[in-house]
Amino acid sequence: MISFKAVLRKKKLSSGKYPIYLRISKDRNSIFFRTPYTAETREWNGKKGLFNQNSINYLNKNRLLLKLIDQATGIVTELHQRKGSYSLSEVEREFRISANPVHQNIFKFWEELIAEMEKAGRTGNARIYRDTSKSVKKYVNRKVLLFEDITPAFLEKYEAYLRSRKGTDGGISVQMRTIRAVFNSAIKRELIKPNVYPFKVYKVSKLKGRGLKKALSFEEVQKLITLDLTNHQRLINSRNYFVFSFYTRGMNFADMMRLQWKDVSEDRIYYIRSKTKTNFHIKILPPVQKILEYYRNKKSHASYVFPLLLKDKLTPAQIENRKKKTLKQYNKDLKEIAGLCGINKSVSSYVARHSYANSLKQKGISTDIISESMGHQNLAITQAYLKELDNSLVDEAMEVLL
Repeated sequence: MISFKAVLRKKKLSSGKYPIYLRISKDRNSIFFRTPYTAETREWNGKKGLFNQNSINYLNKNRLLLKLIDQATGIVTELHQRKGSYSLSEVEREFRISANPVHQNIFKFWEELIAEMEKAGRTGNARIYRDTSKSVKKYVNRKVLLFEDITPAFLEKYEAYLRSRKGTDGGISVQMRTIRAVFNSAIKRELIKPNVYPFKVYKVSKLKGRGLKKALSFEEVQKLITLDLTNHQRLINSRNYFVFSFYTRGMNFADMMRLQWKDVSEDRIYYIRSKTKTNFHIKILPPVQKILEYYRNKKSHASYVFPLLLKDKLTPAQIENRKKKTLKQYNKDLKEIAGLCGINKSVSSYVARHSYANSLKQKGISTDIISESMGHQNLAITQAYLKELDNSLVDEAMEVLL
């Protein structure tokens, strides 16, 4: 048998009043939840567990107390229907989840996650979470948004809002996956109930893979490598970064930026890919060796291979800021280099990785070897990856019909 009652606790507050708690009792044990109210003994009907007429606005106060009891009763009913038997600790947990006004505000919890990421040095993730939070705040134009307010319909409207602001599938996907991750974290920490999860209906996967991956052909990569930059010395570093990435199985910019001389040993490069935490040890091919020698001969007091991080012992925030600045310039340079080569494609940092996979495909290398070289977790990922790349092989095959 379980019972619910509002009670006046015996410990007097500095105001001279007593706090009012909701008491839930079962099997001679009780748990207590603080309500917003306090009362003097003359204002309280202990037998009924309600305010009496001596209290100002006693009817409104009693309505809230009865509403809390109804809420607790609903939680117990749901537990009974779901599990049959339940403990007071389960009632307490469920009640705190539904009654906690701080954690019901998704923005408050979002800020906690961002702070945790920054403390752990995950500045890239923190930036994505912060940018998405700002975007959602701008959309709703208020500082409080409850988890339960984010329904499948809300997400559809938010997606339409992002598209009206020229959002792409890729960018929208990042923001939706971030919101989904916030929900998953809140459910895992038992701050919200799973039944408010909107992503069972709204599928982020519908946004995945609509934008084609862009890649250069092997011939175009060779054009870029052999381009005479005598009159464009300021582009040499960016060309080197692209070529280095291409010949190191598509090493991404963040990993190149953090690559240190201690990671280069004899004829191999050893590093852990920051995105997937996959270990790589890569044979140093002649183009890579040439680039390493170029930077080894440069005077630098930092332990990094490339002049992207200019000193050691930078904080995660400083590294993230430096990455943002240098990556922007790198992408700008790549577009200029592509123009000088007569390549009519939008070239960016990630095109080196795509071009690596595409070139192996052009050369007839098997998908399982490409998959292993890129550090994909399974063959299906590589198959989907290659499917989005250059279709020149298919184009050539079609020519037999002419």
